[in-house]
Amino acid sequence: MAWFKKVRKPIEPPPDKSRVPEGLWVKCPACGQAIYNKDLAASLNVCAKCGHHLRLSATERLRTLFDGEWVEHDSGLASTDPLQFTDTKPYRTRLDASIIATGLKDAVITATGRIGGVECAVAAMEYGFIGGSMGVVVGEKITRVIERAIAARIPVVIVSCSGGARMMEGTLSLMQMAKISAALARLDRARLPYISILTDPTTGGVTASFAMLGDVNIAEPRALIGFAGPRVIEQTIRQKLPEGFQRSEFLVEHGMLDLVVDRRELKDVLVRVLRFGGAGLAAPEPAPAVAEPQPPSEAPA
Repeated sequence: MAWFKKVRKPIEPPPDKSRVPEGLWVKCPACGQAIYNKDLAASLNVCAKCGHHLRLSATERLRTLFDGEWVEHDSGLASTDPLQFTDTKPYRTRLDASIIATGLKDAVITATGRIGGVECAVAAMEYGFIGGSMGVVVGEKITRVIERAIAARIPVVIVSCSGGARMMEGTLSLMQMAKISAALARLDRARLPYISILTDPTTGGVTASFAMLGDVNIAEPRALIGFAGPRVIEQTIRQKLPEGFQRSEFLVEHGMLDLVVDRRELKDVLVRVLRFGGAGLAAPEPAPAVAEPQPPSEAPA
């Protein structure tokens, strides 16, 4: 007689009211602290409990450095897949997926704007685009922004966040190391400052070229900086590496870096370094020409 039995249904919570919306909290990868995403954004993606520096996108990085608006350059440059490269998937597929994920055409944004009132040319690398790897487009965009800086007589700031040269472009990617380094040599001959900011991670061909060529090299705390990764080095030399090897604090102790600066203080330090280097100071006006006295002309007889 099942029709006399009352079936009890479980009480269900009201839809979308008792559930916490996704994306409101972020777990710190270092200490496990749950951080409200608005608080994290206010602290520039730095954990308030342990000081761990979470990654910033290239756009967020520019927003933290520039005083306000900036002018982006060469945003339309994109790779043509010169080698028609395929490994586990075609390189073109990787490019298209990264373009959709980041909204960028390649792994760097170059722009000009003011930092603490000082006009600067800035290149910020995007790790979300194939690991921030350096291909032909990255080399071309950074070289162009350096050339713009030379023409405008302004300093250059490059923020590195990269896994190194992009293997899918072969030797063409390695050529960018020399290309950017040559442009920085011209900047040096023009007596203009170049500040290199190294973030986690900065490795491979980027470290082996422009990332370590700054007049001042500044790193964020605990950033991984090196050429080969620590596992590769340990397997090669068959020795245990020291604690903190290839981290920014280790490198500054051994003379590879000049400063390790918390991201929340980075802009103030950068402005002081730029002004110490003479950036933003008006060039001295040339002294007015003084006519040399002419000998008196002889009167006609």
